[in-house]
Amino acid sequence: MELAHSLLLNEDALAQITEAKRPVFIFEWLRFLDKVLVAVDVKEKQKKLVEQLTGLISSAPGPPTRKLLAKNLATLYSIGDTFTVFQTLDKCNDIIKSKDDTPAYLPTKLAAVACVGAFYEKMGRMLGSSFPDTINNLLKALKSAESQGRGEILRSLKKVLSGLGGAAASCHRDIYKNARSLLTDRSMAVRCAVAKCLLELQNEAVFMWTTELENLATLCYKALEGSNYGVRVAVAKLLGTVMATALMPKQAAVMRQNVKRATLEEVLELMATGFLRGGSGFLKSGGEMLKGGGSVSREVRVGVTQAYVVFVTTLGGQWLERNFATFLSHVLDLVSHPRATQTHVEAVYSRRCVSFMLRATLGGLLGEKAQIAAGKEICQAITKQMRAVENKAGAGDVSASQHVMVCALKELGSLVQSLSATASPLIQEPSIGLLETVTSVLLHPSMAARLAAAWCLRCVAVALPYQLTPLLDRCAERINNLKSSPEAVSGYSFAMAALLGGVHECPLGIPHSKGKSVVSIAEDLLRTAAQNSRLSLQRTQAGWLLLGALMTLGSSLVRYHLPKMLLLWRNVFPRSPKELEAEKARGDSFTWQVTLEGRAGALCAMRSFVAHCPELLTEDVIRRLMTPIECAMTMIVPAIIKVHGAHLKASAAMVRLRLYDILALLPPKTYEGSFNALLRELVAEFTLTENSANTTTSLLRSLCHYDDSVLMGSWLQETDHKSIEDQVSIIILKGIIYHRNKCLISCGLAENKSTLGPEEVRKSALALVMGALDNPNPILRCAAGEALGRMAQVVGEATFIARMAQTSFDKLKSARDVVSRTGHSLALGCLHRYVGGIGSGQHLKTSVSILLALAQDGSSHEVQTWALHSLALIVDSSGPMYRGYVEPTLSLVLTLLLTVPPSHTEVHQCLGRCLGALITTVGPELQGNGATISTIRSSCLVGCALMQDHSDSLVQAAAISCLQQLHMFAPRHVNLSSLVPCLCVHLCSSHLLLRRAAVACLRQLAQREAPEVCEYATSLAKRSGDNKDSSTAIETGLEGVLFGMLDRETDKKLCSDIHDTLGHMLSSLAVEKLSHWLKLCKDVLAATTGMNTTQGRLGDDGKSKPSVAPRWVTRVFAADCLCRIILLCENADKAHFDLAAARDLLVLHLSDLIRMAFMAATDHSNQLRMAGLQALEDIIKKFASVPEPEFPGHVILEQYQANVGAALRPAFSPDTPSDITAKACQVCSTWIGSGVVSDLNDLRRVHNLLVSSLDKVQAGKDSSSQLYSESATTMEKLAVLKAWAEVSLTMFHLSGDEDEDDLGADVLPPDSLITLVQPELPSLSRLWLAMLRDYALLTLPAEFSSQLPPDGGAFYTPETIDTARLHYRSSWAPVLHAVALWLNNTGFGAGEDEEEVPSAPSKTPGLSQGGSLATKTFEETVKDRMHLMLGVSIEFLCFPRPEEPIEHVMSCLQALCTLLESPSAKCHIAEDQLLAVELLNVLHRLLLTRDPPAIQLQVAAVVQETIRAAQTHVLQQRSSKEEKGEADSRSNLGEGGDTGELVPGKSLVFAAMELLVFILVRHLPQLNTRVQDSPNHVPLRPQRLPEDSARLVANTISILAELPSLCSPAGCMTILPTVLFLITGVLRETALRTPDNSVPLPVSASLQGIKTIITSPLARVESIQTQWTGLVRSSLASVLEYSQPDESRPDMDEVNMLTAITLFLLSASSELVGVTVLQNGCMDRFRNALNSSDPSVQARCYQLLLSVFQHSSRALSTPYIHALAPLMVEKLKAVERRRPGTAAELQAVQEGIRVLENLVSMGEEQNRVQLLALLVPTLVSYLLDENAISSAPQVSKGLHDFALQNLMRIGPLYPAAFKVVIGAAPELKTRLESAIRANQASSKAKAAASQAQPTVQAAPTIKLKTSFF
Repeated sequence: MELAHSLLLNEDALAQITEAKRPVFIFEWLRFLDKVLVAVDVKEKQKKLVEQLTGLISSAPGPPTRKLLAKNLATLYSIGDTFTVFQTLDKCNDIIKSKDDTPAYLPTKLAAVACVGAFYEKMGRMLGSSFPDTINNLLKALKSAESQGRGEILRSLKKVLSGLGGAAASCHRDIYKNARSLLTDRSMAVRCAVAKCLLELQNEAVFMWTTELENLATLCYKALEGSNYGVRVAVAKLLGTVMATALMPKQAAVMRQNVKRATLEEVLELMATGFLRGGSGFLKSGGEMLKGGGSVSREVRVGVTQAYVVFVTTLGGQWLERNFATFLSHVLDLVSHPRATQTHVEAVYSRRCVSFMLRATLGGLLGEKAQIAAGKEICQAITKQMRAVENKAGAGDVSASQHVMVCALKELGSLVQSLSATASPLIQEPSIGLLETVTSVLLHPSMAARLAAAWCLRCVAVALPYQLTPLLDRCAERINNLKSSPEAVSGYSFAMAALLGGVHECPLGIPHSKGKSVVSIAEDLLRTAAQNSRLSLQRTQAGWLLLGALMTLGSSLVRYHLPKMLLLWRNVFPRSPKELEAEKARGDSFTWQVTLEGRAGALCAMRSFVAHCPELLTEDVIRRLMTPIECAMTMIVPAIIKVHGAHLKASAAMVRLRLYDILALLPPKTYEGSFNALLRELVAEFTLTENSANTTTSLLRSLCHYDDSVLMGSWLQETDHKSIEDQVSIIILKGIIYHRNKCLISCGLAENKSTLGPEEVRKSALALVMGALDNPNPILRCAAGEALGRMAQVVGEATFIARMAQTSFDKLKSARDVVSRTGHSLALGCLHRYVGGIGSGQHLKTSVSILLALAQDGSSHEVQTWALHSLALIVDSSGPMYRGYVEPTLSLVLTLLLTVPPSHTEVHQCLGRCLGALITTVGPELQGNGATISTIRSSCLVGCALMQDHSDSLVQAAAISCLQQLHMFAPRHVNLSSLVPCLCVHLCSSHLLLRRAAVACLRQLAQREAPEVCEYATSLAKRSGDNKDSSTAIETGLEGVLFGMLDRETDKKLCSDIHDTLGHMLSSLAVEKLSHWLKLCKDVLAATTGMNTTQGRLGDDGKSKPSVAPRWVTRVFAADCLCRIILLCENADKAHFDLAAARDLLVLHLSDLIRMAFMAATDHSNQLRMAGLQALEDIIKKFASVPEPEFPGHVILEQYQANVGAALRPAFSPDTPSDITAKACQVCSTWIGSGVVSDLNDLRRVHNLLVSSLDKVQAGKDSSSQLYSESATTMEKLAVLKAWAEVSLTMFHLSGDEDEDDLGADVLPPDSLITLVQPELPSLSRLWLAMLRDYALLTLPAEFSSQLPPDGGAFYTPETIDTARLHYRSSWAPVLHAVALWLNNTGFGAGEDEEEVPSAPSKTPGLSQGGSLATKTFEETVKDRMHLMLGVSIEFLCFPRPEEPIEHVMSCLQALCTLLESPSAKCHIAEDQLLAVELLNVLHRLLLTRDPPAIQLQVAAVVQETIRAAQTHVLQQRSSKEEKGEADSRSNLGEGGDTGELVPGKSLVFAAMELLVFILVRHLPQLNTRVQDSPNHVPLRPQRLPEDSARLVANTISILAELPSLCSPAGCMTILPTVLFLITGVLRETALRTPDNSVPLPVSASLQGIKTIITSPLARVESIQTQWTGLVRSSLASVLEYSQPDESRPDMDEVNMLTAITLFLLSASSELVGVTVLQNGCMDRFRNALNSSDPSVQARCYQLLLSVFQHSSRALSTPYIHALAPLMVEKLKAVERRRPGTAAELQAVQEGIRVLENLVSMGEEQNRVQLLALLVPTLVSYLLDENAISSAPQVSKGLHDFALQNLMRIGPLYPAAFKVVIGAAPELKTRLESAIRANQASSKAKAAASQAQPTVQAAPTIKLKTSFF
């Protein structure tokens, strides 16, 4: 393939490859040429290129090749020289004129035609006057050409016309005359081509939309007869455009010729003719009369419907707005015309067409304001119709009016539904009276109209949920009042059923009581049905309909009425076979009709129950349901119909339909016993009864596999015209309904996965299915293939499958007819699809070879289609097993793509399926670079390119999805620079599937490469910048286009893909292009105001897509995007929230952010209000702490407080839905708690909103005005309580902080923030406690449900318990924390008991229980509240669901901490030790599942509080024993008693140890001995812990050290080894040097812990003396061992280790005296430190030694003095030779001297001289002589001064000894004297300095944070 990439065709390479591969090579070269021609200079090579290209014309190129060839030739001439263009043109014309009609010469002719078209399109008038000859030549050829030629010539004519424009006027009539007759050509492809050619022609040919208008219209109607979808779309485009041009001609054409414009009436009249009379006009041929009534064929009607839509779309939204009334009345007249409604079925289809016209124009072209105006018009039309019906209710008028009503109401409903809450002006305006108008139709004589009105009311209720309850009430009232009118009973019950069915779309629901009232109305109707025969039927239907609708409300409501329902169901059917027999003899035709309707209704209600209440379907309920169902199965209907007449057929059919409906939903196990009867019934139903008895209820289409739709031509299901195109395909279904049986058998059994039962059933089923494979109807063959596959799957025996496969193999080898070849090839595909790759592996080779052969059968495209489709199924299901067949299949696919004519779109679609399946099979291998893979990959790419060039949108869509798969597996090889622009063009396609494919592909590309995608899209917009409307595309880029699409598209899948694509683009680009994205969102959100200004934004250019102001759904999405942008900025760079850093940062757009949030939060649409409040909350949270640089001390948000208040206020108005109020409460608490506003008066605005809602909560339940369900009220009340809890938490924290900081200064103003909460606290605390009580009850497991209070709790009702749980779950945590704070601050509410009763409002049920508290003692109250708080906390912490936010866990832990700070709580938890143990166990479990450090720290804090509580308790016990004089027994107090045994599960100490060890081992895994002992353990170097971990470890150690105080002496001995092991272990792991010589937190905690333990009173308990001594010694031994210097621990901190050793020596001297091993170890460590090279270590060592030397126990200190003093003296003597150079070294010397001085003072009198003899000479040696002083460095001088001062101080202390020492060495004396002299001389100058210096040096520079000694 690479060889094909050259400017000239590589003829050598071409000659070397096989014949089969040449077309691909040539196509690849042409593709390459197409890309490079525009970019290279072709001067030198043009001649050769022209030769090569013209040579290809006569080489019989295939369709795609000729298209590219023509394009390249034209491009070549347009950029190079045009000398030879006429030569080439003549050559082409000669080929066209040629008389050779053989099929072999055809491709050459077609290529020449294509070239002519391309030349004129590209160069147009440059080709001068040659065009008349060319056109005549083409028209001549047109007469004799076959269908492919006709199509190609027409396409070329279209190009000639578009290239020449008005210049070709002389030929226009000729072209028109020749082309128009082809509009009724037998080839559909030719009809399409003519329509497109005439569409081009009408741009210039004025006569087409003036004199010829009527003729053209008639021709179009004829063209639509027997048409397919493509023709309908093309002809509708032509017809609609011509009609629009006739009405509003283009300016230029009107200027040239004096044109008479058509009026709107004329144009609409013409189109109506087509809709009502079709192509025959007024003259009917005899043949059509015979067909019966000569109704218009459905294809024509659908085509004209599409033309209407094109007509209106072309004229544009503004035109529609101005002329809507005319258009509406015209369209409604169509559907009321008798010719449109000759039969019932026809009427239904006409209604569909009209509905489609209205929806496609109204829904897409008008903005929201204009839609509301249109809604008014529709209301008036309905009113007018109702008046007419009431005045002259003739049968004809009623039937005509019903169709108008149905269309108008359907459109009104759709309109309101799409407007959602923005429709409120339409509903509320009294002059329109929409609700009255619609409700009046509920009494219309026609049932269809009543149903439509009911549906419309449901749309209103779903759009505006606050209307739901009043509407239900109104209907219930009318039913009760108008019980005697059949229409009223029927109409109002329809409305109620519709409203109930809409409840599940309204999240806030309806009050529970409404369900009860519906049940009573329904019961009443069923009970009274028999009383009045005029009403029996309606009442029966109405009663069951209401019950069926009630089931949609779900289990929580139906649960209460289930027993009643089961009874009703049982009573409708006979109880026993005997009764069944008896009833057949009774009754007349009317009673039977009522009975059958009743049973159908009952079954329908059952079906609804099974579908919507799965939780209630227990085995018992199913068993009770089966009684009536089995009875329905055995009910013999045909006999009754025979007796009582055929009008019962419809009712009987309903019974059966409902029965099958419910059986399909129930698990087949439940009716296994009835299988045989059921199968008999089904087979009889479809094969024995005469066809007419079946009403059209076939599910056949839905049972065929979705992917097979291409075979049935039903892919139309997925177009924009779906709703009307379905009709055309329904015609096909009519003849084959009776064959449903086998589908139902196959599906029923396959779903059941049971085997096919006895052999004879299997045989008959197989025969039935095999027979259907040869049925001429394609849908039947499809269903048969499906059934065959399912049977193979069910039976699952290899022999059975082999037999089935073999049958098809044999048939395919012998059969020659199309039908059996297609049927059996699909059978093979289905077998593979359902038996899977492995099961059908042995048949793979045969299947593939047969299908590959069939796919090449050019004589029948149908066979090719089916074979390729089956092949695709096999490739899909075989997976990797297919790998060996990939190459041959691929080359076949390419060959067919290059040769099959484009008009056979089904073949191309199946080729696309095959290619996609092959790409998936090769999969990730496609990334490889091997030769075979490269070939496969390039073949796939060529295949995609071929399909991209195809004219059919489906094939293009397939190409896109293939490229998408290629991009997934081999992203480097898909060229985005060409793919992205192609996708962007498809975004504006008129075909839904193509738009879907393009967006799906963009979504995948944007996931990985969003920036590139946007770049290529922008460059495309710039390239096509000459179009009028592309300017907007350049400004807003691809993202703007996608936002625009959201307003037009209604397809859910497409919209969700657009959302995802925009989401991916946002994630990658929003931070870099912040202003751009914010502007996008702002434009969308701000568009609500200036609605009509944006409508004509792109000028009145008919071609541009109509633009409407963004609809509410898009605005909601934009508001969500806003929140995402804020989050993205926060994650990307914190500078976005810093005004000082001036770049394109988020903070610079703050005013825009606030404005957008404000616009959204105050909109009509509720969803948008929610999104706006969410955005506001995000903005407050993120910007609360951003300072305002110009006003220090203020934050930037302060200036927006008015906006925030204004955005929140509307949400608290009485008519606001609960969910919005709840969200607003959340925002209020965030705002108050953010600390932005500190001025009380400013805060009051928002605070008052919360106060007003609190009053609402206290007012209790007022059910009369309730619009929504009780759970909505629950949600709102809990949101208020949660908001208050959050506010009070921030207030407590703020006031708490201020208290602590400046207690002295009177900082707190009297109007402190706390005063906002203070007045509400008494009532709040009560409500909070009530809420926690509710929550505690609701979290009980299901088995305790009997303990729940029967009438609900304080804030929930028993009926809404399931939804209430969710609301409690989201709001309990802050409340718990707030209650804990309140209990702690008020000493468990000590002072509130007296006022408890009066303040509990009697209206609030559930709260009045609070009244009983007054009778309880304070202790009991404490106990109750403790149990509540701990219960809620422990229950939650036991198992926090993964989706619970981390804040809840934190809140809960903080609440526990706060709670346990209060003395009452401490007392409570200490007395109940098991409770404390459980708490610790739960916390331990929490640590296992939750990682964040904040949580672990908080857990440690709770543990600490718990341990403290226990300590206080033990101390109290001990002191009380002492008071009683039981001193001996006191020692055994505490855990462990005399034995020292700690029982896991009962011991608090054990539980605490478990948890603490877990924390330590998690952060310091090296502590775990098992890790060290494992064979593959690599010792880790100790590393510094992160700050959080260090703090946590330190806290843990502190708690550990406290534990012994809870134990008896024996208990201590149990835990101390572990505790000491851990503490010394932590010391070892964390004692590392820090750069600033600070002491790490864990180290100071460990040292403190060691001290706490060693100095504890235990040492004095005799019973454990020996154990204790052993413990202390071994602990010291461990520390000594760790402190051994070692190359594996280079950065060990010796100082801290020495400190620990010293600690032991000082605190536990008695245990350590005389233990030589330890003594030598300690001395060793001191020695090492003295010899350390680090002066700071030496200095610290001297300090520590000093404390050892000075120890009161001489037994301890003496050995150390003897061992270490000599070394010290030596070190200090050596200083003379090496004077200190740094301050640290100087300090070390000073510390050493201090130790010596102390030793001197400790010595006895007789040894004093000897000791001074060591000290004095050393000091004298530090003195400098007088000459050296001046030049000596500062440190050296410092040493000199220090020595001198010390000498001068020592002399007077020990005068006698001093004299002796000085006298013994005269040189000492002289040095000293000269130094003193020099000192006195300079003393005046240095007086100040000498005074300051000693004080500086006396203080050691290394200080421990905590003094341990």
